[in-house]
Amino acid sequence: MTWKGFFANHHPWRRWFYPLISVVVALSLCLTTPMPGRAFDIRSLLFRGVQIIQMSNISDRQEVDLGQQMNQQLKSGDIRLSRNSAINRYVEQIGRRLATNSDRANLPFTFQVVEDDAINAFATLGGFVYIHTGLIKAADNEAELASVIAHEIGHIGGRHLVQQMRQRAIAGGVASAAGLDRNAAVGIGVELALNRPRSRQDEFDADNRGLRTLTRAGYAQSAMVSFMQKLMQRGGSVPTFLSTHPGTSDRISALQRSIDAQPSNQRDGLDNAAYRANIRSLL
Repeated sequence: MTWKGFFANHHPWRRWFYPLISVVVALSLCLTTPMPGRAFDIRSLLFRGVQIIQMSNISDRQEVDLGQQMNQQLKSGDIRLSRNSAINRYVEQIGRRLATNSDRANLPFTFQVVEDDAINAFATLGGFVYIHTGLIKAADNEAELASVIAHEIGHIGGRHLVQQMRQRAIAGGVASAAGLDRNAAVGIGVELALNRPRSRQDEFDADNRGLRTLTRAGYAQSAMVSFMQKLMQRGGSVPTFLSTHPGTSDRISALQRSIDAQPSNQRDGLDNAAYRANIRSLL
């Protein structure tokens, strides 16, 4: 009997065989991979009951759990969430509309407003998206705000932070390619989310995913380009979420090419007066 036939006819084996193989591989890699800097002793972690996360093969459930833990750490000191119920409901409404049209609509997305005048937005793991009040006030209409939220949802869709966490952990010598202490993962994830060295590939990917999500949700495609153009032309420093590589002009050109290739007649979210009415409690 072939191995394929064996597993097809022995269902109990199938439930635990692959997880067991994953654990064996993770242990062997962690025990044999030389690591620079701070030593990472997985045997000690296992004896202490520390949960090891396989960042190379993290499940949706694990990602959501890590996102929840990161959210608790952020709220404990790194950010201050807005208590403006009207603004929170409005951002949640926009976020839900986008999430259901995203690449990972199965995730339990959470949209939160950060009380901060910086023009910024960021995302962590498992569907957690954070929008600064400064960005909400900088947008002229709902479609422009939605374009930024869609971009952050795009980072979640591409699992960009998961990949960066794994790379940072290995480079820092705190994990092997297979495993990472859960608490260490949370700390690395929070640091990257707040001070993420955004790569060229990740930003283009998040823009493309965000544009697709924005279009599916019925918002005007032009808003993503117009908001970037407007912020780039403002005096002073470049807003945080645009302080990236590639440059903003390159991202705008790429987005315009995508729009030209697949134009949409959807025009939702361009009413400036309606937007101002929705955020009046913030002005």
